[in-house]
Amino acid sequence: QVQLVESGGGLVQAGGSLRLSCTMTTSDRPFRIYNMGWFRQNPGKEREIVADISWGMFSRHYADFAKDRFTIPKDNGKNTLYLQMDSLKPEDTATYYCAATIGDYPPRGYDFWGQGTQVTVSS
Repeated sequence: QVQLVESGGGLVQAGGSLRLSCTMTTSDRPFRIYNMGWFRQNPGKEREIVADISWGMFSRHYADFAKDRFTIPKDNGKNTLYLQMDSLKPEDTATYYCAATIGDYPPRGYDFWGQGTQVTVSS
């Protein structure tokens, strides 16, 4: 069984920074073998990928809007995935979700999802 718990969301002014965390609890396979990703979604809109990282941390992918502003570190010792967000814009406001899956990278889909954490960027 796998559980993902996000934290770190909140209210920040435009130009500010936030670091989201996603901690995995797993009773089966170790955290280090999971490909992981961050997604975001606003009400009435489709969920979109923000960034993902391969299980071995050799590969990362960023959505165009995230390039040069966001990074996706993964700490296998802490079973935690992060999303460091800098130079935040009001359009980054959304609920952010982390996800995990095992298999090839890039993943075709994700098997496990967190409950989400709200990020609100004021202008």
